[in-house]
Amino acid sequence: MIGEDSVLLREGAARLLEGAGIEVAGQAGDAEELLRKVRAHKPDLAIIDIRMPPDNTDDGLRAAKLIRAELPGTGILILSQYVEEHYAVDLLAEGSEGVGYLLKDRVAEVDRFLDAVRRVAEGGSVLDPEVVAQMLGRRRESGPLDTLTEREREVLKAMAEGQTNKAIAAEMFVSERAVERHVTAIFQKLGLSSDDGGHRRVLAVLAYLRQ
Repeated sequence: MIGEDSVLLREGAARLLEGAGIEVAGQAGDAEELLRKVRAHKPDLAIIDIRMPPDNTDDGLRAAKLIRAELPGTGILILSQYVEEHYAVDLLAEGSEGVGYLLKDRVAEVDRFLDAVRRVAEGGSVLDPEVVAQMLGRRRESGPLDTLTEREREVLKAMAEGQTNKAIAAEMFVSERAVERHVTAIFQKLGLSSDDGGHRRVLAVLAYLRQ
């Protein structure tokens, strides 16, 4: 299900998805229509713009929270025009399983967009690299984050985006064992739980980055 008030973006996203063999159950141009159609069709995934009619504020985000509460089996992929870190954190506050947050520009990056759609629909997590970069670059008092090596910061960024150790290893051209060592070091330095559950791992990283 696609909830987006821009007809061009909505139709464009639908064509991309259908071209990749993903069924689009329906489209909605406002939050109220989106909720009606999601409740009727119970899709595997809802792609939702944060700012939608009728109020054009955070109607999409509020609809996403209702969907999460009523249909926990439906993944949520939020689209945003700009980096709005607080919305990403708000959405992920109750759990990162089956949740994603991307900038609208990523729709044009077809492979990345389709990968995000599949990952969230399967219960994974996706966080836009720009949001992660902003959180990592925020000015703060010196602390454990400063003790990370450059490579560990790269791994931390990928972890916060929701990438698995296997995906990080492929992207960095290193072994999974090497990534595991970096992850262990990161958790030790930041004082975070070493629980390797993917969703809890994302939440742990975000909890630290938003301090």
